[in-house]
Formats: sequence, structure tokens, C-alpha cells
Amino acid sequence: MTESEDKSDSYLRSILKCVRCGTCRSVCPVFDELGWESSGARGRILVAHALSQGMDVDSDVLNSLNTCTTCGLCEQNCPSGAKPPDVIEDTRRQLVLKNKMTDKQAELRENVTKYGNPLAETSDRYSWLGQDSADIKSRAEYVFFVGCLESYRYPEVAKTTFDILKKFDVTLLPNEHCCGSPLLRTGFEADDVTEENIEQIRKIGAHTVITGCAGCYTTFKNDYPDEFNVKHVSEFLADHIDELGLKPLDITVTYHDPCHIGRKHGIYEAPRKVIKAICNLKEMKTVRENARCCGGGGGVLSGYPELSHSIAETRMTEVPEGVDYVVTSCPLCRRNLSQGNKNISVIDLIELVALAMKQN
Repeated sequence: MTESEDKSDSYLRSILKCVRCGTCRSVCPVFDELGWESSGARGRILVAHALSQGMDVDSDVLNSLNTCTTCGLCEQNCPSGAKPPDVIEDTRRQLVLKNKMTDKQAELRENVTKYGNPLAETSDRYSWLGQDSADIKSRAEYVFFVGCLESYRYPEVAKTTFDILKKFDVTLLPNEHCCGSPLLRTGFEADDVTEENIEQIRKIGAHTVITGCAGCYTTFKNDYPDEFNVKHVSEFLADHIDELGLKPLDITVTYHDPCHIGRKHGIYEAPRKVIKAICNLKEMKTVRENARCCGGGGGVLSGYPELSHSIAETRMTEVPEGVDYVVTSCPLCRRNLSQGNKNISVIDLIELVALAMKQN
């Protein structure tokens, strides 16, 4: 069997794992909002199977496949062990190879290829550094991979994070590119951008990459060579909690588990350890492996913003009463949840840490 035939056989086996029971319909955030069979995991598996048997591709097919946030709630709850997010990403990839994609997918690819980020930003990625560019060392044990959203949409979070991390022999890549996640999640290859980052990490000699973005974390874990450690900022902070000089705050917060560090990689305790060292934590209605999605992942915020914001609104109804902030550990979650309820402040974990350090 050739490699191509083996991949095709594995893909079909993944599709056929679905026994059509419909358990996924009870947890899928997109199905909750749209209600169509094709908008849930079971329906998308049926679409993928039909495509494997030669069905033509039209706009309905593309919308079915591209409205999935790849949050993994379906996989978490599937009694037969099916992995719909993997099937959906594989199907997107196969369609892209045939030049079958939405206009938003094509725009995303062009932006990352042309500008090095999916936001089509042309400004300096590290403009938030200001006069601190001398803090970028040529050799270090750790690299802080900032990511596109923090660089361009939350520069204050990027600066605060680096100000804390640089005390621990952490540096930046001299010419950071997008990690590749937006491309990989929507069906494209990302070798050009990933190779640029890999070579810089090797040159610095770092053994660990630290990132505060859940999407970047998953990409470094799953799609980069297994030659350096990958830590989320929350994990690094939890490991060094006694060295941060935190002073307790008289506030109560709740925590939103990002899908790509929670369900995908089981990072639940680290952010909660940091939060509990600072203030009171009051949990949301669904948490940890059962936490509902913010609605932003898988290219959905870019391609289907109204749907994405509707999912965020639903998630924000699970915020308990009497909290001062919703805390999360992903800039995409923060961005989308902020749209879900503008009356509740959503902040990054690092901002909570900074508040506690200022108090000291």
C-alpha cells in the first residue's frame, strides 16, 4: 500500500467510526445555534463521507465544514471514539488541494503569506517593545512566542508578559512569523512560516517555547518538530508562582477554559493555581473538559463572525453572578468573549498577575 493509499484508508476509517448516535448534537455549540444536521459533528461526518464517495462540492458543503470551531466537545463526548475535528480538518485540506475553499479561506492564506499574519497588519510586530528592544537576546534558554493577536490586538498583554518572563532568561524571536495555526486549521499547509520560526529557535539555542495563545500552543505541540519543550504561559507562571511576588486581591473572578489548551492538552490546573494564589475563583457552569467553546476557533470568527459572536453570547450566559472579571488564557477567547457580553470585563490571566504584582 502506498503512503497516499494508507492516508486515504486511515481517513475513511476515521469517518466510519461515527455510529450516527447523535450524542454530539447535545454538545456542539454550532448545532446549538443553527440547528441544521449539517451544522453538527454527525452531519459533517456524513458530508465528509459523501465527499469521499465523489459528491460534488458546493457552498452548502463548504459552509458545513467551515462553521466547525474544532472545539472538540463532540470528540470528548463520543461513545464510539470518533474524532470529528480531525476528520473535518482533513476534509478541509483535501478540498483546498482541489482549490475548493471559501473566499475567507483564500483571504486568510493570502494575508499570512503576504504579511506574515492573518490580520493583514503591516506595522512592526514588536512595536509594543518601545525602547526595550535591547532585551531581545541572541541566546537564551527560553523563547516567548508572542503570536499575532497579542502582537497586534493586545500589545499591552504582550509587553506585560515579556516584562515578567524576561527575568527568567526568556527572549523573543528576532523576526517572528505567524505560528501557522490559522492556515493549518482551515486546510492549508504552513511549512514556509513554521520553518522560519523553527530556524530562529534553533539559532537562539532555546530548549523551551512559551506562548500565551492557545492556538499557538496546540500548533507548536502538534505541528512543529518534537525537538523543544512547549509551555503555555499559565504553566510557566504556575511553576514560578513563588518568585512572582504576588499580593492577594480582594476580588472574585471566573475562568474560561480555552479549548486548545484545555480539552486538547489537559491544561486545567496551572491557570487555576495562579488565580487562586491571587483571588477567589468562582467557576462557570461548564468547566474543564466540558467547558463550552468561545466560538472563535477553526476560522469561524473570521469566516462567520455573526455565528461566532452568537456562540460567545451563549458561553457568557454561564458566567456566575458576583464576579469582577472573566479570566482566560487565550487572546482569541478574550476577543470573542468580550463581544459576547460587553457588560462584563474579560481579561487575560497575565493581566490578573500584573494587578497582583502592582499591589506588591
